[in-house]
Amino acid sequence: MGKEECKTMLDALNKVTACYRHLVIALGSTSDSQNLREELKRTRKKAQELAVANRTKLTALLKDKTISKDDRAEYERLWVLFSSSMDLLEVDMKRSLEIGQDFPLKVPTRHLIQTGMTGSTTTVAARAMSVQNMKYEADSNIDTADLRDLQAEISQVSQMMEEMEMKVQVAPWAVEAKQEAGAELKSNMSVGNSSVGVISICEEEPKEEEGGGGSNTGFASICAVIVFFVIVIAALILGYLVINMS
Repeated sequence: MGKEECKTMLDALNKVTACYRHLVIALGSTSDSQNLREELKRTRKKAQELAVANRTKLTALLKDKTISKDDRAEYERLWVLFSSSMDLLEVDMKRSLEIGQDFPLKVPTRHLIQTGMTGSTTTVAARAMSVQNMKYEADSNIDTADLRDLQAEISQVSQMMEEMEMKVQVAPWAVEAKQEAGAELKSNMSVGNSSVGVISICEEEPKEEEGGGGSNTGFASICAVIVFFVIVIAALILGYLVINMS
């Protein structure tokens, strides 16, 4: 029960951080707006709430001395995934701060960049917040007021990650993966409504023809090689005879 709950919580965090990254990409572009700044604020706060819940749950489980060796190995694997997700969140928060400072909305200092992105980001934000429709309530100065909060939150995330390393010492290089690298791309994946999108990559193994098609193909290849060498030898003999006769 504990493992499934941890996986569900971690999956929710991954989806929200993925949505946050998608929103950060729109910063400073022609899709930037007051609504986007509010979406970023609410999405990152949701991510931080999920991060605290994941940290609390995994820390308690990893400190439990009664769990089996297999369970501990699984919790350590989830811990490494959680730490990686937090690293990405911190990077995106710092990127959001830098771009937000360069592209203030209330007092524009430079033109927005035409990146080719068009349309609203409301759908992505709604998926991150697990709601049908976003309701916007931010003030017109959110782009400046929120930057101060964002800077403080970045420090909080960094501090939380340091505390995580102090409380639970899990060496990432000692954790074994449960599947080969890229294995998730070889299978069909379908994520829920709260995700950014759907990944579906199907790879089918070539089917052998009925009636020994594989062996027939091999025999034909051998015959072709033999015919090729016969032609080459005949050409060499004819060339030799022509030279001698002349």
